[in-house]
Amino acid sequence: MWRSGLRQRVKELLMILPPPSFLPPSPSPTHHLAFTKKPLLGLANASPCSAVTMSTTTNLDEIFKQKRALRSKVRKSLKAIDPSLRSQEDDAIQSLVSEAAWFKSSQRLCAYITCYALREVDTSKLLSQILQNTTKDGSAQNAKKLYVPRVEDKNSHMRMLNISSMDDLIANSMDILEPAPVDQHGNAREDVMLANDPVDLFLLPGLAFDKSGRRLGRGGGYYDTFLRKYQDLARERNWRQPLLVALSYSLQIIDDGAIPVTLNDVPVDVLVSPAGVIPISQAALNRFDFGL
Repeated sequence: MWRSGLRQRVKELLMILPPPSFLPPSPSPTHHLAFTKKPLLGLANASPCSAVTMSTTTNLDEIFKQKRALRSKVRKSLKAIDPSLRSQEDDAIQSLVSEAAWFKSSQRLCAYITCYALREVDTSKLLSQILQNTTKDGSAQNAKKLYVPRVEDKNSHMRMLNISSMDDLIANSMDILEPAPVDQHGNAREDVMLANDPVDLFLLPGLAFDKSGRRLGRGGGYYDTFLRKYQDLARERNWRQPLLVALSYSLQIIDDGAIPVTLNDVPVDVLVSPAGVIPISQAALNRFDFGL
């Protein structure tokens, strides 16, 4: 019994350790702030299990408190953004993505359906572009396959289901568009976790981002939970990991290291804002070099 309790405490402790930064060396230190790991307060010389548990809980509570405060601040900024500026940034972001070689070459993509009430970066033009390049038999060389999210419950359970048209979407209880579980013929839609081929690219929403790859979601844990499961699946099947691309308004990009994280938070590979495309991880840099 005591061993089980000790393992759980160690697991909780590990959750608060920040993941390594994926930020590549920058020729100009003024463009990217270096991220320095901070020591865990109260844990350096802690040996009794009770002390470790108490300090771990305190640090987790502080991280969640910081996340809530940051979410509140960003939401207020998004609410105050001028609609015309927001529209301009939507167009700029979608143009950057649609013209990128890594987007054009992707055949299987997962992307979010924009919820305007949440003030997410618009993806409607990108989705239309993807769906225009789909074929029923998948025979076209540049054919694309699109999977979009469907929330299944309030326990961070989300699926990505294949659609072939925007008409495949229905509004859920929160008035957010998502795919119906079955198509017009009554057949279950393909779940990306059960697909025979790997996803090349994820287009991800969020509330805040930094240039070292940190992403702050809305607190439900749906995307982080799903991304970890898909990354595990890709490793099991020896697939190349998908490129994780976050879409961000200018005001959503904050100082490096300002977003508190735990091991449950999945970093992104690429950040796209109106100012341009920022490759972050080595995987992104490699794919940018070869246009794949």
